[in-house]
Amino acid sequence: MPTISVDKAALFKELGRDYTTEEFDELCFEFGIELDEDTTNSDRPIVDGKQEAPQLKIEIPANRYDLLCFEGIALMLNIFLERKPLPEYKLVPPANGQMQQIIVKEDTTKIRPYVSGAILRNVKFDQARYESFIALQDKLHQNLARQRTLVSIGTHDLDTVQGPFTYEAHPPKDIKFTPLNQTEEMDGEELMNFYEKHPQLSKYLHIIRDSPVYPVIYDSKRTVCSLPPIINSDRSKIGLHTTNIFIEITALDKTKLDIVTKMMVTMFSQYTAEPFTIEPVQIVSDHNKMTRVSPDITPRTTQAEVSYINQCCGLNLSPTEICSRLTKMAYRAKPSTNNPDTIDVEIPATRADVLHQCDIMEDVAIAYGFNSLPRAFPDISGTVAKPLPINKLSDIVRVETAMAGWSEVMPLILCSHDENFGWLNRKDDGNTAVKLANPKTLEFQVVRTSLLPGLLKTIGENKSHAIPMKIFEVSDVAFKDLSLERKSRNERHFAAAFYGKSSGFEVVHGLLDRIMAMLKSACITGEEGLDNTAASDSQYWIKELNDPTYFPGHAASIHVRIAGKESVIGTFGILHPTVLEKYGLKYPTSTLELNVEAFL
Repeated sequence: MPTISVDKAALFKELGRDYTTEEFDELCFEFGIELDEDTTNSDRPIVDGKQEAPQLKIEIPANRYDLLCFEGIALMLNIFLERKPLPEYKLVPPANGQMQQIIVKEDTTKIRPYVSGAILRNVKFDQARYESFIALQDKLHQNLARQRTLVSIGTHDLDTVQGPFTYEAHPPKDIKFTPLNQTEEMDGEELMNFYEKHPQLSKYLHIIRDSPVYPVIYDSKRTVCSLPPIINSDRSKIGLHTTNIFIEITALDKTKLDIVTKMMVTMFSQYTAEPFTIEPVQIVSDHNKMTRVSPDITPRTTQAEVSYINQCCGLNLSPTEICSRLTKMAYRAKPSTNNPDTIDVEIPATRADVLHQCDIMEDVAIAYGFNSLPRAFPDISGTVAKPLPINKLSDIVRVETAMAGWSEVMPLILCSHDENFGWLNRKDDGNTAVKLANPKTLEFQVVRTSLLPGLLKTIGENKSHAIPMKIFEVSDVAFKDLSLERKSRNERHFAAAFYGKSSGFEVVHGLLDRIMAMLKSACITGEEGLDNTAASDSQYWIKELNDPTYFPGHAASIHVRIAGKESVIGTFGILHPTVLEKYGLKYPTSTLELNVEAFL
């Protein structure tokens, strides 16, 4: 969980009273956070010749992004203590009615396709507020944004640049600007070399360094505002003097983009001339034929069941009482007019962590008081637990294989690029494997697309054991899938390997037949069998396969017909001698691999 340091005196001033360490620790517990340390009586560092003011170090749940800064903690605790009303966040267009624009170019789809923006007008900064503003960006970058790989935030003094802004992607040599806190202009390549050994920025260079194009944001005069996710331009840097802040956020993940945008603007809109007002920005994407307004701070609406909340908490609260408790947790809620057992709930833009009514139930319990909840064994009479179908099927395959005399192994899911492709005589088309952007070692470059590398490495590490070895694994592999939001998908595979003085081809073939029989898939041969679909709901057959992973003439593909639909689900055969050489194996090896999910 992230730990946030806040100025003790400033926070207590915001809360309207001083607390002892024990009292504040109790308040944190009641609210669902934890006081990690009070530095009042500790040796505090000397900053600019003065001893640092006492700090409160508070542990925040990883899903509460709205508590990652002083402003969020102070606001939520004041609402919890019923000292302040719920904030009403509002989008207020500029007086002339002409919103600033970010015009998105099509080339950005090659590197960082999503962008959003917002403007905070007439902000009043002091040193503490400014440092908190920068610290929130850093916390979001480190946690939700996964070290800037998924999302990066750029903040600019709007009075130094002029819209409309454009979000583009260009070769690094074509991007020239003076980076933040520097005096010399650099192009993209020079900038990468310059920051190679920088203690903070060097760890982000890998995100775009090997790309043929870099993302860049220009203002209307073609002045560079930022090179996301690395650094902003010195021209538009913000400081204590800044009153109008232009925020641009680029991302690979649309969901996290929206969360980060909302966090930045809601936390610091309380410092605008009219608190909790945000000026929207228009995002124009011609290649997508889409125009939208950012940010969307409209509360999400949902419903929660009164009986569910009371059952889980062991309470007997009325809908009105539950709504009153939810107000303390920054919700707006009211009893439903259509159903006496439900309440209508508005989830604020700050609460991205609320996904289900169980999250609402948890906040009711917090507001009621954990220590005040009745102590009783929960009623689990209506609870039915069962495994996911894919896990149940995997366990069946696992048990049957073990009973046939095979030993299960559990290798790592990451491997090197060569182990996954070259060592198996396979070619990488660039659209198959999920690659790590910044692997720590050569052994962890890609997420495996086959279980064979792990099995063969296991045999290689255990060559001193008696032969023959018969090992298997039932686990996930991963593939790129650009049709999904995460651009990848998991697939459950089963694989086995026989290592001995003889090839063991017939042993692996026998294991295949046993597994398929257990899965109630009938083996068919010849043209007559292929036409006999009434004999079984599931049928399988094998065909000779020419695959460079296997010895020529000693491999087969596995075909199935399930409910009239045919597909190839796997392969088996004797491995090619070059494959054995790469993995350091001196005896023949036969392997089998198939997709278990075909039988769901």
